[in-house]
Amino acid sequence: MHRSRRNLSSYPLVASFALTALLVAVSALPSAAEDLRYEIRLETALEHDDGKFLWYHPRAAAVPGDKGPAVVMTLQQHLHVDDYYSGLFAMRRPTVDGAWSGPNAIPELAWRKEANDVTLSVADVTPGWHAPTQRLLAIGCQVPYAPNGAQILAGPTPRQHQTAYAVHDPRSGAWSNWQILDMPADPKFELARNACAQWLVRPDGALLLPIYFGPSADGPWSVAVVECSFDGKQLRYVRHGNEFDLNVERGLVEPSIVFYGGRYFLTMRNDLRGYVSASDDGLNFEPMKPWTFDDGEELGSYNTQQHWLAHSDGLFLVYTRRGANNDHIIRHRAPLFMAQVDPQTLQVIRRTERIIIPERGGEFGNFGAAAISANESWITVSEGVWDAASRERGAKGATYVARIIWSKPNQLAPFP
Repeated sequence: MHRSRRNLSSYPLVASFALTALLVAVSALPSAAEDLRYEIRLETALEHDDGKFLWYHPRAAAVPGDKGPAVVMTLQQHLHVDDYYSGLFAMRRPTVDGAWSGPNAIPELAWRKEANDVTLSVADVTPGWHAPTQRLLAIGCQVPYAPNGAQILAGPTPRQHQTAYAVHDPRSGAWSNWQILDMPADPKFELARNACAQWLVRPDGALLLPIYFGPSADGPWSVAVVECSFDGKQLRYVRHGNEFDLNVERGLVEPSIVFYGGRYFLTMRNDLRGYVSASDDGLNFEPMKPWTFDDGEELGSYNTQQHWLAHSDGLFLVYTRRGANNDHIIRHRAPLFMAQVDPQTLQVIRRTERIIIPERGGEFGNFGAAAISANESWITVSEGVWDAASRERGAKGATYVARIIWSKPNQLAPFP
């Protein structure tokens, strides 16, 4: 989520005119084909900064539409208490170039009141399309709140910090209620969260779901990829792969997985630096290594998320980092960068780095990245505006959509 050192799920994480495009031509040098290029069309889908809430955690997914892919973007209200989030909202776009509708609250996914004045919400949601069942899955983590908005780290109810999911039929518009992914009885899964994580659907319909987990809500936490089955209604644990442990600060959190070039790649967050690993089967990964540039220098991304964009001709990482004249930004969480990754060395190719979304005083800790069509992928993020200094630099609580327009069709896209 965003600022506190005790938060659990999403530790964070230019235009002020809505839906205005800024076209910036940039290029990258993929390992498979050096003529892959992309443009950035930067749009502002929303602006909101009234001191009561900010729109946060915007993440988009493509679904079938009448005229090609439509888009569903889930998001929540950050209620100006550390990591305190509303129920889920959704925005919709009938085509990739259509007008947005919403945000609209989803009644089935609103807060749930429990005994002893506990409120349950689900935060850090990432939506994605499950083609075999023709359903959209929204997956995040359940969070219990006290009346003042503080997260309840321990209480009489076991396993409150778990992976939650909801199922959406875009044809009927119906949403299910939140359900919990049941994990094995082992005490190490007392906290088991898929949070702010990119996940995958294999051709056989199984999901590869990265989680972080631990025996308590205090950490340090470990990371593994869970294989799940899904029948269109219920997500079920099947098995999980090897476990990554790091007894540094709060351990490892917010992993994201991607498939590229016949292999799987995993990025993981730690308070001090990000880590990366690779796998042939998506479950059993090689020893992790810190993220570095291809000249050996540390990437400088720390205590926040990194996410992937995979094109059939190149693998890319989206991230924030130190060293970009951004010491005034909380944990250097802006601007958002994108660069190509060498899939052999697992290093970021420095010469390909580009600023995707410039900073103007707000932080970009909690963002999403997804393929939308064969022609484009999207990076979505909202400005975290926490003080007057952010506003003086120009931050307005914008929700950005950075459309990455590829020069060549992406054979890995969900909708050709």
